[in-house]
Amino acid sequence: MNKLLKILIPILLIPGLILAAGCAKAPEPAVAPAPAPPPAGMAPLPQSASGEAYSGTEQYRTDEGEFDEAGIDRKLVKTGQLTLEVDDVVEAMDDVAEIAGELDGYVVSSNKYESDSRARGRISIRVPAERFDEAFDRLRQIAIDVPRESTESQDVTEEYTDLEAQLRNLEATEAQYLALLEKAETVEDILAVQRELSNVRGQIERTKGRMQYLERTSDMSLIEVSLQETKPLGATGWNASETFKSAVRGLIAFGKVLANIAIWLVIFCPIWIPIIFLIRFLRRRRKAKAQTK
Repeated sequence: MNKLLKILIPILLIPGLILAAGCAKAPEPAVAPAPAPPPAGMAPLPQSASGEAYSGTEQYRTDEGEFDEAGIDRKLVKTGQLTLEVDDVVEAMDDVAEIAGELDGYVVSSNKYESDSRARGRISIRVPAERFDEAFDRLRQIAIDVPRESTESQDVTEEYTDLEAQLRNLEATEAQYLALLEKAETVEDILAVQRELSNVRGQIERTKGRMQYLERTSDMSLIEVSLQETKPLGATGWNASETFKSAVRGLIAFGKVLANIAIWLVIFCPIWIPIIFLIRFLRRRRKAKAQTK
């Protein structure tokens, strides 16, 4: 019996010790997971003027200056060039201006001239960026042929985002200078703060102006259209009407030369008329001497 107790007592004590040790440990508080850091090689965008992190969709910029696609309203400046061959340059310029108006755009500049005995024109228009492709299609329709066309797109998102950050910092600096201006007591302090405040406000205006320019150019795309008249069918480099016009221009130029010579002769007659009379007098005198001999 004693041997049995000696065997059972250790067996019963081991589970009791294990339970006692488990109850003695205090429960550990749950630890909230640390926020995930930004991806390697990327830095968050600048903070706001109050020092708070930029609200809204998180945006990161890489060391190479590229932006994450998530949550970015990209600003693209689109430009296009078209060379159109048309029957009538003046009529085509009117058509281009009409297309710009129908697409909620406007004419920037226009010019008509002649080169190589052919009428040519150049007109620049701006149309909404979302109707850029539509404008290209409609401009092609007014042409007999399109010898050249090209498009270009420039991403100014990075510059615009940097300008936004600069503007926030400048506005925060302006607020600090305004607070200092209220506390300034001496005239020297007031003038110094006003000078710095004027400098900051100038930077704010320049930054806003640049941002507005980027907004306008990204919202309204520029299309430059070059117009030229088509060559007549079967043309061999000779045109009767052009030859006639050239002959008339040559005749007018020859008449101008004769008129210039006549004017010069009239003005210098007090010089050349006495010289002619003197030469004739000497010749007659020489002939008279010869006859006498």
